[in-house]
Amino acid sequence: MPFIIKLIKAREVSIMIFMAAFFIIAGAINPEFLTGSSLSLLLKSSMILLLLAIGQSFVLITGDIDVSVGSTMGLSAAVCGALLVNGIPFWGMCLAVLMVGLIIGFINGVGVAQFRVPAIIMTLGMLGIIRGAMLIFTGGKWIEDIPNYYKKLSSLDFLGLNLAVWIGLVIMVIIHLILTRTKFGRNFFAVGDNVEGARMVGLPVKRVKILAFMFSGISASFAALIFVMNIGFIPNETGSGIELQVIAAAVLGGVSLTGGVGSVIGAGLGAVFLTTISSSLVYMKVPAYWNNTISGFLLLIIVVGDAKLSQFVKNRTSRKSKFNKPVELDGKEGDSHAKSNKVLM
Repeated sequence: MPFIIKLIKAREVSIMIFMAAFFIIAGAINPEFLTGSSLSLLLKSSMILLLLAIGQSFVLITGDIDVSVGSTMGLSAAVCGALLVNGIPFWGMCLAVLMVGLIIGFINGVGVAQFRVPAIIMTLGMLGIIRGAMLIFTGGKWIEDIPNYYKKLSSLDFLGLNLAVWIGLVIMVIIHLILTRTKFGRNFFAVGDNVEGARMVGLPVKRVKILAFMFSGISASFAALIFVMNIGFIPNETGSGIELQVIAAAVLGGVSLTGGVGSVIGAGLGAVFLTTISSSLVYMKVPAYWNNTISGFLLLIIVVGDAKLSQFVKNRTSRKSKFNKPVELDGKEGDSHAKSNKVLM
């Protein structure tokens, strides 16, 4: 029983429990939802949100927020499409696209860490600037005629999983190990937990915050590469409005909005779960205009249910520790009690 309680305490496990329950309900309504092809497509389509949520986790863990990730992904996708259409080699294109996210993240980080602009204001301003830059860059037009070799990458499978899924999983595992197994990674949690305390013990707080935004920007660029690969063209509204989904996925995965708590594994699972909710509505034959309402309602139920489950486990643990607390006895009563225990042994 203690092992089970310990498992439930892990945010990732609680999300998986809710996800499994949702899969069972959706599968009971329409068994086609649980087929191998639909689950494979679900994983593939969730990778964009997963990568964005991973990058957002860095920023949230340090106690900030980045609402410019959608526009960063849009501009990165536009650059990706333009370079491919103009015949730029694959690796040169990838480097240029990743540099877009890196530079945007650096600007956000410097604004927040160096000039002390509140993160929400800084990234909201950048959201507008980047969105405008994308429209100027594309002339407000869609980018089409992406080379076939790049679009065909989206159909590549390895060991039963799509290439995009492998990219997302590898990045998630690497970042998880960096955050949990290295001193460099633990600095992000320290800054988010107590920024003044981190500064007093000599941690480079400004550098950590700038790096967090840079990781967020480069994750958005990775998401853009997969977006172009999967979709095969770039609409002029690419990434618009996805910011709230990204933040919701990270929070659903246990990343605290106040900083210092969370994991990229949880954020990734939150992204998959949100995509699952949206995809399942199609199989349940729910009209498309109900999607946002139902998704938001289910998100609230899941978050509240998870909070209640965590509180139940916490109360049970504290009650158990209270009853198991050893009783201290004084004087002769304690001596006789000890002697009787010795005799029994």
